[in-house]
Amino acid sequence: MKALMTFWVWLVLMSGNALAQNGAAFSDRLDGLNAKPGFFDLYLDEDAGDIYAVLPAADDRGISLRFIYTTGLSAGLGSNPIGLDRGDASNGAIVRFRKVGDKIVAEQENLKYRASAERPEEKLAVAQSFATSFIWSTDILATAPNGALLIDLSGFLVRDQFGIASALKHGEDAGDYALASDRSFPDPGSALAFPDNVEVDAFLTFETSKPNAQTLATAPDARAVTLSLHHSFVRLPDADYRPRKFDQRTANIGMGYYDYSSRLDQPIVQRLSRRFRLELEDPASGSGAVKSPIVFYVDAGAPEEIRDALIEGASWWAEGFEAAGFEDAYRVEVLPDDVHPLDVRYNVINWVHRQTRGWSYGGSVSDPRTGEILKANVILGSQRVRQDRMIFEGLAGVAATGTGRSDDPLEISLARIRQLAAHEVGHTLGFAHNFAASANDRASVMDYPAPYVRPSPNGTLDFSNAYDVGLGAWDIFTVKWLYTQFGDDVGEDDALDDLVREAYGSGLRFVGDRHGRSVSTAHPYASVWDNGADAIATLEETMDVRRIALADFGLDRLAEGRASSDLNAVIVPIYLYHRYQVVAAAKYIGGLDFRYGINGDGAAAAEPVEPAEQRRALAALLATLDPAELDLPDRTLNLLTPGDVGFAGGGQSLEVFPQRTGPVFDLHMAADIAATLTLSALFDAQRLERLMSFAHRDGDGLTVRELIQDTEAVVFQSVDDPRHVSLARTVQARFVTLLIERSSEQNTSLLVAGIIDGALAELSARLSNRRAARTPADRSHFALLTSLIAQHLERERSTPRSRPEVPPGSPIGVQAFGEDCWHCAPVGQD
Repeated sequence: MKALMTFWVWLVLMSGNALAQNGAAFSDRLDGLNAKPGFFDLYLDEDAGDIYAVLPAADDRGISLRFIYTTGLSAGLGSNPIGLDRGDASNGAIVRFRKVGDKIVAEQENLKYRASAERPEEKLAVAQSFATSFIWSTDILATAPNGALLIDLSGFLVRDQFGIASALKHGEDAGDYALASDRSFPDPGSALAFPDNVEVDAFLTFETSKPNAQTLATAPDARAVTLSLHHSFVRLPDADYRPRKFDQRTANIGMGYYDYSSRLDQPIVQRLSRRFRLELEDPASGSGAVKSPIVFYVDAGAPEEIRDALIEGASWWAEGFEAAGFEDAYRVEVLPDDVHPLDVRYNVINWVHRQTRGWSYGGSVSDPRTGEILKANVILGSQRVRQDRMIFEGLAGVAATGTGRSDDPLEISLARIRQLAAHEVGHTLGFAHNFAASANDRASVMDYPAPYVRPSPNGTLDFSNAYDVGLGAWDIFTVKWLYTQFGDDVGEDDALDDLVREAYGSGLRFVGDRHGRSVSTAHPYASVWDNGADAIATLEETMDVRRIALADFGLDRLAEGRASSDLNAVIVPIYLYHRYQVVAAAKYIGGLDFRYGINGDGAAAAEPVEPAEQRRALAALLATLDPAELDLPDRTLNLLTPGDVGFAGGGQSLEVFPQRTGPVFDLHMAADIAATLTLSALFDAQRLERLMSFAHRDGDGLTVRELIQDTEAVVFQSVDDPRHVSLARTVQARFVTLLIERSSEQNTSLLVAGIIDGALAELSARLSNRRAARTPADRSHFALLTSLIAQHLERERSTPRSRPEVPPGSPIGVQAFGEDCWHCAPVGQD
């Protein structure tokens, strides 16, 4: 007994000594380091350039810390084609630091697959059915007496978590970029630690022996590209946030996941809306002051006039929140000098520079579990406003610049900046595009707005209503739907449905990206960069605007002192001023008017566009192919002179028409491009298939054959003005080659291909009969076209048309083997 007691005393003493030694070792490792206490404590070794972290003690599952993790770029590349912009950031993932033996592993959780049931067995079954990702590991350097774990975080910070190397691999001829470990290291001076988040930057250098054109243009040495990657570690939000369901009728940005606890009579895929947490101080009141307002900050690096326009445009959303019952719930300010733009506590509108103009976008960091938005990151490309200014100078000239008049190119450009700020901020608030808004009295800033320039009775242009101001009716509705906080005595689902019924009952429309963006889409009221409730009438009006602008086009489109060769860039958006309205009008042809709905909401059935409207659209579109519309006067052509940029980094601008004529402006190339825009919209593959599909519904409907015949009649009509003959031939050649291409495509049905080939054969016969009555140039031109048609019709197809895939029918679903090969199942699988 005495021996046993002696052993226990010895064991306690040894344990105490071990703890004391561990504590001494832990504190020794931190001695002399710069402490940054926060969400988790950082210890900085500025001399060595290392960053250490103290993590909480691991629980019984080995989990030390669970957090939302996001990365972004504090310093970017400056290339629009590649991206990698300053201020760009990931959406956020849930990561946990997990103790495995003597290591800490960073494990990214898989939240695409979940079990909402409370039973741990259900949750475990789902968790074990799908993979997680170990994205990094490191040794535990020391353990404190309370179980806290010391690690070197430096290795975590210098990983290519953002996918920079793959983005830098741009172009087939470029080499791979690889992270250069000797020139990649964390930046201890950037480290910030706060109670709910930790923010750190790291320098990452990527090297290659074979740079691409974009890095050659933007980096001082394209063989070694250095960017600054920002890391945010964010405390998980509490459970008080109340998610809002996703509704396809309302243009909110959703997130989805599989819920394997869903009842059998409910869908397994669940969708939530992304939105900020906005709560009333008195929830029972239904309106009033909020606990914490939404604040956006504008990049202080924006020029003053731009900054003011951004603040004004972004501030428009305050009207929506007021309509939703929130007082002083939203405001926009200038970003303080001492704030890191990627600090997760701040919603930032970044003014980003690139070598060329390009897109802008609104992204956010959100809780992957609930859709709660934690931070907004708006990226606005600075060169877009210069393109807008150039367009308005091309339309109106530069005489009014700086006057503040309605035709002042600077004032109109700033009006567009306000729209852009509101649009991109809207995305970060949770709102998706509405590409039907322009046809709905400009009901939303979430459309892509074309300037609404109109011809005046006196033959000039009216810019007074170029851009709308403030939110539209659709925007007010979407804020109310997504953010209104209902009292406990109100059924939320019923109240939300009432808002939808009210909106659609007032005549509002909504069409999203998938059904409104591309030329192939079918909705007659949904397009981008278009105007007007009647896209056909607006196309005719747009052609009037184009006609007036081109008739007056001259050196007055350039500021004094500008190189006259710059007119080559200015004329492009004016000559192609109708391009987007062409697409909008073309959607009437083979168009389908529909509304997103849910069963029981009374949404009307979809209806094809009336045949008379389709034919009206066709007539307006064919008018754009008139050689007189494609011509430019000699006075203008003589002004489109070449220039010497005198700067190797400038090179030949990408913003001018390509040419085959050396220093001479290539009018026929420009005409071919304009004609291709119209013909490609008319003979879009999906549009032709829709016409074929609709043909059996209505005996009076526009058919593929009628479309081809009417286009041919216009394209091959006699041309009286000798000046326009060669332009007409350009359009004719493009018409024939486009039909040949469309017939030859694998996805074109045999029904449509047969109609095209029949029409081409008839055209060839007519051209052959007409050749003898034409000039030698006509005979040569028609001979070439008939030869192209003959080669197409006579060739043997090397491969048959692809067969459509049959959707899976058995409960087993999609397999590596087909339903016609049941015996091919692997052993043990049935």
